[in-house]
Amino acid sequence: MSKAKRLLDILMFVTAKKNFTAQEIADEFNISVRTVHRYILDLSDMGMPIYSEQGRNGGYTVLTSRLLPPILFTEEEVVSIFFAFQSLNYYRNLPFDSEITSVEHKLYSSLQSEAKIKVDKIRSYIAFWNPKRTIDTPFLKDILEHSIENKNLHIQYESKSGMRKKHIRPIGVYAHDGLWYLPAYDYHKKKILLYRVDRILSILSAEKNEDDFMNLEEWFNFHEVKNPVRLHVILTMEGVRQCKSVPYFDGFVGTQEDGTGYIDTIIDRGELNFITSLFLRLGSHARILEPKELIVRLRKQAEEILTMYQDEN
Repeated sequence: MSKAKRLLDILMFVTAKKNFTAQEIADEFNISVRTVHRYILDLSDMGMPIYSEQGRNGGYTVLTSRLLPPILFTEEEVVSIFFAFQSLNYYRNLPFDSEITSVEHKLYSSLQSEAKIKVDKIRSYIAFWNPKRTIDTPFLKDILEHSIENKNLHIQYESKSGMRKKHIRPIGVYAHDGLWYLPAYDYHKKKILLYRVDRILSILSAEKNEDDFMNLEEWFNFHEVKNPVRLHVILTMEGVRQCKSVPYFDGFVGTQEDGTGYIDTIIDRGELNFITSLFLRLGSHARILEPKELIVRLRKQAEEILTMYQDEN
């Protein structure tokens, strides 16, 4: 048996066992204790976190199981991983920047020349483009880890009205349009709000929760309408095209035979402030019929813009 195969077998054995002696490995693989010690040194050099305990009852302990045993990928599977990595290239910050770079380097170094050429072509001919952002999100990884660990957070947040201290229960983080967002339960407002992760100035403290709360996937599928209002909009062909490219309107847009369309659904009144800016961008391609409050908001913003550009002479 080759040394590489023997090392792999021993790696699998100690990873599963956690605590072991050299004699146990020697008996398991029918090799000498001296050879076992050489293999243990080889595994340590490879990065396996093995702690040696001296004495009569001594042995070895794997300090952590975070180092995975070797996984065999086909060439196409590795190429598909690089394909997935392409979707991350346009984000300034990621929760695991250095780890992703390390994985890319290890995988690329292991490829044969033909596979490297294929990966290089993928990098050159396909991109999941997001607008380039110069905004840093230094607490992105911390926020994600606290969400996974089910912890409440006390944070300093830069809102439109200035810096505020917030007591929140994070649900998770997601990326959209080159920015990172955090839906979280606000204990002061007593409802779930959406925060920009780059506007979190500091994490003041964290506290563990004993009870469970919804996660990000559940939040995406959860739509509570506490104050219902009808949203009824007539769309031109261009209005249909633009609305279908906005995630918020997914599933809301109906289409006529001539290519024009409409939106006729129930939303929560609290969302009107958010969608006002969406319809303002659509201009004459979206005619609001209901609610009247949305029409008033659009008229007000349009008048403010018109006033700003009026010739004072």
